Amino acid sequence: VQLQASGGGLVQAGGSLRVSCAASARDFEDWYMAWFRQAPGKERDLVAGISWGGGSTYYADSVKGRFTISRDNTKNMVYLQMNSLKPEDTAVYYCAAAKTLGAVVRGPDGVDYWGKGTQVTVSS
Repeated sequence: VQLQASGGGLVQAGGSLRVSCAASARDFEDWYMAWFRQAPGKERDLVAGISWGGGSTYYADSVKGRFTISRDNTKNMVYLQMNSLKPEDTAVYYCAAAKTLGAVVRGPDGVDYWGKGTQVTVSS
């Protein structure tokens, strides 16, 4: 599985941004997809995850109500819509693929495949 994230950028606090992840995988629908983020000097943390068919999602407490993860299995795409952005959301955002939700909530070690990150910067 190859993953390519895009869509990062600079946005003011309170603004919105959508990051996308394109996956190269014949069995994309068999993978649990997630977004992690890593701020300078901090650990890589799980932000959101979505089940194989998209019917179940997971969000970190810090982004609940502001971020929405979605996927389009016909296009092998995963999206993270980020609203009401805060300066503390500033980080490199990584797309990830794993077999289960349980795997990704264990942290980065549970991820099978990573994409290159995309920088999101929120100015105050």
